[in-house]
Amino acid sequence: MNVTQSTISARIRVLEEQLGRPLFERSHTGADLTSAGEQFRKHALALVRVWQHAQLEVRLSREHRDHLAVGAQMTFWQDFLIDWIGWLRTTMPDIAVSATASNGTYLIQRLLEGTLDLAVLYQPTQPPGLVIEHLFDETFVLVTSSKTSRRRRDDEYVATDWGGDFLRDHASAFPHLETSGLHLDIGANGVDYLLKNEASCYCPRRLVKHHLSKGRLRQPARARKFVYPVFVVYPESRDVDAYEPILDSLRSISSGAG
Repeated sequence: MNVTQSTISARIRVLEEQLGRPLFERSHTGADLTSAGEQFRKHALALVRVWQHAQLEVRLSREHRDHLAVGAQMTFWQDFLIDWIGWLRTTMPDIAVSATASNGTYLIQRLLEGTLDLAVLYQPTQPPGLVIEHLFDETFVLVTSSKTSRRRRDDEYVATDWGGDFLRDHASAFPHLETSGLHLDIGANGVDYLLKNEASCYCPRRLVKHHLSKGRLRQPARARKFVYPVFVVYPESRDVDAYEPILDSLRSISSGAG
């Protein structure tokens, strides 16, 4: 940080005096956060994000009339939102776009902070001040790259992480597959794996329908499906004139995503 330890110590001391609580428990082995320090840490991180967001928007304002900060769970960036961002950049080039992939809790927090303008999520919570709008229903289907219809072996199954709701439902439906030999915490990697190896896994149908139509993957008959609603979340207090064309474009591209 290009400052001395004594400077940092003095700044922490001033901060603790302002807050009226010690933030660190000091000992001969170092320092740990107190309970007050743990509480303050999440606010400190939010303040840093707000400051970074402000810097970004000011820099972008020289070349763009507006800036759109979009967040979504990783699943939605594959195919769906990348296509939408491409459309935005083509039709609204004077709007700068920044994109974030993370879990639902983090994205909702950033919406409340004001460092995100909209987020696309599965089954989000609804804190005061946010609008939740249904976009489409996501269907997860079992697909396989096996060239034959022989019975699938459990050791060829790829366990994929498509978020907490899917993981819970999958574990309940297929407890014997929890010990699969391959687990991928980025679900979309499962598609790439299947295209190069004989295996099977669950994927959103929108990600594999092209491969299904070309015969690169197959969808076993009578396999269970999982369906989850997808929502866009955005602030109640917003510039309607600026938001509506953007939301309309997202609604339009969502109509073919389910």
